[in-house]
Amino acid sequence: MTEGYFYLVSYDISHDRRRTRVAKILKDFGDRVQYSVFELILYKQQQLEQMQERLVGVIDPEQDSIRIYALCGPCRDRIVILGQGEVLRDMPVYVV
Repeated sequence: MTEGYFYLVSYDISHDRRRTRVAKILKDFGDRVQYSVFELILYKQQQLEQMQERLVGVIDPEQDSIRIYALCGPCRDRIVILGQGEVLRDMPVYVV
């Protein structure tokens, strides 16, 4: 299996409806780990670009902020979680 690229996405969205839409888009690509933070494993650059296009179509760049952090493999291995939760690991890929 090809190893995916790990991303951490955080957002600060001022409007409830836009915030909900952003969360739904991010849920299509990864897992929510805190209220406004998602962990994603993407296998193709095209997935990242598609996600960004969808997000840009929802947010108001004058009021909202989305940050996408790419984490390298060794960096991901050094993530420390205090309290509940676990780091998202590679998900299986099924070709149909």
